[in-house]
Amino acid sequence: MKEHDLGAVLAAFNAATQCEAAVLVEDEDGGVSTAASAPNGFRAPARSRLPSGEQVATLRTARGAVLVAGLGVVGGARRAWVAVGPSRTKRRSLAPLVALLRPLAAHAIESSMIVDNASRELAERYEEINLLYTMSEILGRTVSLPETAATILREICETVGARRGAILVHERATGTLQVTALLADSVPGAAEKLAPPQPIAVSDETSVSAGVFRDRHARIVDEREMPCAAEAPYRRGAMLSVPIMWTTPDGGEPLGVVNLSDRRSGATWTAGDQKLVAAIATQIGTAIQNARLVRASLQQQQLSQEMQLAHDLQMKLLPSATIAAPDADVAARVVPAESVGGDFYHLFRLGEGRIGVMVGDVSGHGYRSALIMALAMSAAAIHAQTTGDPGETLSALLATLRDELESTEMSISVFYAVVDAPRGTLRYANAGHPHAFVIHGNGALERLPALDPPLGMSVGVPQAATRGWSLGQDILLLFTDGVSDARNRAGTRLGEQAVLDSVVSHRHESAEAILLHIFGMLSIHTGGAPRRDDLTIVVLRS
Repeated sequence: MKEHDLGAVLAAFNAATQCEAAVLVEDEDGGVSTAASAPNGFRAPARSRLPSGEQVATLRTARGAVLVAGLGVVGGARRAWVAVGPSRTKRRSLAPLVALLRPLAAHAIESSMIVDNASRELAERYEEINLLYTMSEILGRTVSLPETAATILREICETVGARRGAILVHERATGTLQVTALLADSVPGAAEKLAPPQPIAVSDETSVSAGVFRDRHARIVDEREMPCAAEAPYRRGAMLSVPIMWTTPDGGEPLGVVNLSDRRSGATWTAGDQKLVAAIATQIGTAIQNARLVRASLQQQQLSQEMQLAHDLQMKLLPSATIAAPDADVAARVVPAESVGGDFYHLFRLGEGRIGVMVGDVSGHGYRSALIMALAMSAAAIHAQTTGDPGETLSALLATLRDELESTEMSISVFYAVVDAPRGTLRYANAGHPHAFVIHGNGALERLPALDPPLGMSVGVPQAATRGWSLGQDILLLFTDGVSDARNRAGTRLGEQAVLDSVVSHRHESAEAILLHIFGMLSIHTGGAPRRDDLTIVVLRS
């Protein structure tokens, strides 16, 4: 209330009437104080001596009689009184003067309160606007969600005068609301111990937070309404609970809840408070969603890096084709459908001009197939050096991998041949591998058929067979079904025959040139369509 405004009114009244005058108002704590007086220095009497309502009473003071009239509740807020006297003019009646001053004082107090209320509301709006700007600045920083939530919660509580508050975020995996930020200052002198915040099930019918999250509507609950032990750390007195929303094309998705309680002023929560917190809750929703997107992006980036590392490691397991030189001219390549796959090839120098060639295809593709592939390559490197017979090598390989194949319910189609060019023989074992051929110098084709089912599908011992080998004429061609099954965007398969025709057409070229022709044909056929399976090709000539 502006004291100088009332003072001007009372000074003019004193000059005109030669009577002292004062305006008294009720304090916030229920006491009485002098808002203004003329001349200055009017001492407010005790509240018990003042008339109630709009009644009039005479007070006896050391300076003389004072007539006090109640103005009732002024400005919709506090009670007020006008006091006149003592008068410098003897025997002057104070009643007409009080009647004259009452409307003037009431109007002055009303106007002053309107100005005060407007100023206070402007100050509050400024604080709210300032808070919204602060939220924007906080969200613009690169900080974690807990740090952001804690800072936002402190700012909200400071603005609305709440001693306690919490920001709860929905955890999809557990179906609970988890406390991400907490402010639980104890009231001075209170000897309480706050329990650590506990998660709240979204389905909890006793929790205010869970109800607000489900209904997507803010609530103001009294102290004794819906008591919930999990909310005790941040709840004292009436609590304002507002949902945190994320706007989506379908409407909105609830992400959490903001709870505020224990106002320093003791005032009740208002619709204005609810509106302000709802606006901030929307910004919190943005922070939560951004944090989730950043986390998902980082996880995807990390996964991509790990997949690339796994791919690089897998490719390093494959031997260089030059290992067969000078006894044989070999070209080989593996292209996984994903970063890693289950296709592999292996080459072994077995002495006396003999070269071991293995191609395998683990069922499926991806990480599980890649792990079986790595085990198979490690075991094959050992077993190929201990026996020169392909059947015995595959039998030893099956014994090593049997437990892993059974536990994963996977299998391996594998072809293993030993090319003995000096003696003109090729001895091989084929466990379910369909694409193994010898192309003769005259262009004739010979399929090396499967002699046994894929490893892991039978307990039988793989068999071996022997055929002739023409030095400088024959070509051994091995590829996996990812090559023949490669499809274009229309879904048309490349087919086995197209691969064979390409090799026959270029059979007089080097192994590397033949390999490049096959991959060039694959590229033209698929036209950039996504690969459905791993691709592996091995070409050997001696």
